[in-house]
Amino acid sequence: MSEAFVFFLHGLAYAGLLFLVSSGLTLVFGMMNVLNFAHAAFYMLGAYLAFSIMQFSGSFLLAMVISPLVLLALGAIVEKFLLRRVHSGGHVYELLLTFGLAYVIQEAVKFIWGTTPQAIVVSGLLADTVNLFGVTYPVYRLFIFGLALTVGLAMALILYRTRVGIIVRAAVDDSEMVGALGINVPFFFMGVYAAGAALSAFAGAVAGPLLSVFPGMAEAILIDAFVVIVVGGMGSLGGAVLASFIIGELQSFGVLWFPKFSLALIYMLMALVLILKPEGLLGEKQ
Repeated sequence: MSEAFVFFLHGLAYAGLLFLVSSGLTLVFGMMNVLNFAHAAFYMLGAYLAFSIMQFSGSFLLAMVISPLVLLALGAIVEKFLLRRVHSGGHVYELLLTFGLAYVIQEAVKFIWGTTPQAIVVSGLLADTVNLFGVTYPVYRLFIFGLALTVGLAMALILYRTRVGIIVRAAVDDSEMVGALGINVPFFFMGVYAAGAALSAFAGAVAGPLLSVFPGMAEAILIDAFVVIVVGGMGSLGGAVLASFIIGELQSFGVLWFPKFSLALIYMLMALVLILKPEGLLGEKQ
């Protein structure tokens, strides 16, 4: 029983990390309909920036703040000067551009930081353990899950309870009508893309102490993040939460019960959802 409980907590921690990554992808891919393959590269770059800030300042909190701010600015630049020019061409142009951008970022990371895996070491309370129902468990893994809940609630409040959120959702549904009302739709879309890049960097900074920082970490998370979007439903924040939880627990218990097939389980889940409910668990039919 204690072993199953530990793997359940492992699933929660990975679900939290998955949501932190896929929340930004939900904004960019699900809401803006921009096929952004550079999202995972932003995640990796955010992790490396957090590592450097930790090396310089010794403060993990500072790393979690500054790294997303840098990617917020970079995301705005990419959207304004690159993506906006090819958006009218459709997904093929977006795919080629963001795929190339991901490779540029990956090679830049290797050039600046090298290919040796780096560790972000947390200290204090985050490095401690806690006793839960007779099980000793790392505080940091619970911290990741708590952060994911906080980010999810903040995003829900912004998207559904503020004027900015109303404008963004309206612009996604009918950008021409929103623009006709005098609202600068390109500016808001730039903000959404920048926010998605910042969220990916935040996820990278959080992932560093758990998974270490290495050049292949982008590929390691990208497919899982896209599976979350597909399973949960395009543009559905609630769907991203639900899918992250299901996939996190499926991977965790898959390692425990079906170690030889654990990597295939999420793809089997995605195939099942696409067959039975192509719009995703909480997505809307188009």
